[in-house]
Amino acid sequence: MNKQFSTILLILLLLGETVIAQITFSPSEVSTFGPIKVQTPVLLDSINLNDKSYSDELLLTTIINFPAPEKFTGKLQSDTAGFFILPKPEEGKTFHLVSFYLSADRYGKGKLTVTSPNTLELWLDNVKCATKQTQTDSLHLAGSVDAVLNGFTNNSWVVIKLLTTSDDVLDAMVKIDVRPEEADSLLIYTFNGENRRRIDIRDILEGIRVNNSSISPSGRFVLLSLRETLPGGENRSHTQIYDNRQQKIIFSEPLSRPQLKWMPKSDLLTYVADSEEGRTLYTLNPLTMETLIIAEKLPKENFFIAPDEKSLFYSSKESLILSNPGGLKRLIGIDDRQSYYRDRYFLYRYFLDTGLNQQLTFGKQTASLNDVSDDMRYLLFSVSDEDLNQRPFSTSTLYRLNLEHMITDTIWENERYVYSAQFSPDGKQLLIHGAPEAFNGIGLNIKPKQIANSYDTQSFVMDIESKEVTPVTRTFDPTISAQEWNRLDNTIYYRVEEGDRVNIYRYLPRKASFEKLPLKEEVIRSFNIAENALWATYTGVSTSNSARSYLLNLETLESKLIADPYSNRLNELQLGEVKDWHFTSSYGDQIEGRYYLPPYFDPKIKYPLIV
Repeated sequence: MNKQFSTILLILLLLGETVIAQITFSPSEVSTFGPIKVQTPVLLDSINLNDKSYSDELLLTTIINFPAPEKFTGKLQSDTAGFFILPKPEEGKTFHLVSFYLSADRYGKGKLTVTSPNTLELWLDNVKCATKQTQTDSLHLAGSVDAVLNGFTNNSWVVIKLLTTSDDVLDAMVKIDVRPEEADSLLIYTFNGENRRRIDIRDILEGIRVNNSSISPSGRFVLLSLRETLPGGENRSHTQIYDNRQQKIIFSEPLSRPQLKWMPKSDLLTYVADSEEGRTLYTLNPLTMETLIIAEKLPKENFFIAPDEKSLFYSSKESLILSNPGGLKRLIGIDDRQSYYRDRYFLYRYFLDTGLNQQLTFGKQTASLNDVSDDMRYLLFSVSDEDLNQRPFSTSTLYRLNLEHMITDTIWENERYVYSAQFSPDGKQLLIHGAPEAFNGIGLNIKPKQIANSYDTQSFVMDIESKEVTPVTRTFDPTISAQEWNRLDNTIYYRVEEGDRVNIYRYLPRKASFEKLPLKEEVIRSFNIAENALWATYTGVSTSNSARSYLLNLETLESKLIADPYSNRLNELQLGEVKDWHFTSSYGDQIEGRYYLPPYFDPKIKYPLIV
């Protein structure tokens, strides 16, 4: 009795394993494109260079650039046996394309099997995975091909290319099955007809995005710089011009011209091109696309165009050469191991009308251009000296150069923690960027014995005549990363780091008050103001979208989206909701954070938490 029971139990277990092994997933509907008529070539010889006769096997290899998924408008339902049937042509030969999207609910291995009496190719995400080269006249003898599914199948696009002829006994038929590799796998495959998938690493690395935007002096045009990363890692640059008056992109080219930027006053772009004779500077009209040469045989340097557009400023490099004893290298500083340490840069001015290259600085110290006043009277430049006795191990001296008389005034000497300066619109003040310790710690806002964070850079305003310094952002919490003093509204605009966000504020000197601009993105990567109009452009990114560019009316503070090149790819992704979550530490500090929910989040289900 026990032996008989054991035998029955063994049979049931074997049957159970067989049932589990036979679990398959099949689509009930697929999309189609075609038929696509194809003809055999003219046979100049009976065989080719490989001594092969022409056959349907070679015809099957005919290249078809698959149409976009949305062009697969035909719909087919499977019959009771799971086959999809397509009519054979009345004469000649045709291709039929069958497509669907395949997804899995988890990681795992599986196998996609396509059964058909026809010859066919099986493609997965535009990669050919298998070829069936035999044609049969019986459905019972129909052959099949397989494709292995590894890892996470994330809405992969499957295309089956079927070859049919009028001589076929049967209409074109195809059956599709998907099985997990393991008999007891919990893997579930699903089919759908639209490209909606979860985000993966390729969506982060690949695609086309806008890098930054800059606005023309009148505020009419916006220059957009885009970058595209292709599968495999190759990068391409794109350039576009948006016309605010026509409300559209008026120019687009798949390249980036060197040093492409707006002129200071005119709605013209400038760029450079190199030859054996030197560098040529061009202007480009965004409306007519006309280019004009404004300077030739220039040194191969980066140019700063003067505010009056009559001259150029640039830096030219010279290298310090020292003799070394045999077998030794003399180090003149702690960073002399770096290749750039002995390089020195000197300022030059090139006059467009006369072609004169005027050297502005001379000596052994690098001179760094900071700014040129709007009236072209003065130029700000700074020099730095190494000082290893005290943080930050260097000092800065700022000079104001009278461009007409070539006379310098020292604005400050051997200051620490000062990084850059620019003129106010009237030229009587300086807007300075530096650490809170600058100017004897006038920007410090910490408790006694605390050490300042030098990366928490601040903004200062100095009166040039009296040398009085005002720490504008001393009690302003965010870190200043960029600043600009706008001439038209006499307002200082700041790009600031605020927690894990980058925002734009503006400061009204008369009211000594800050205002946060209501921009559309969480992290602002670039912000550029028109020279002669109350318009600006900015580019930014947020949690659930890639970089986008906008036009901003500085009077109404209304933003208008002008570039979102990643939107098509983003529309294919199923993203979960993201919410802010903050908590207060035991020290009383508020820690800002956020949490990410998976797509189709169900609050009734428990999910693993990744921190």
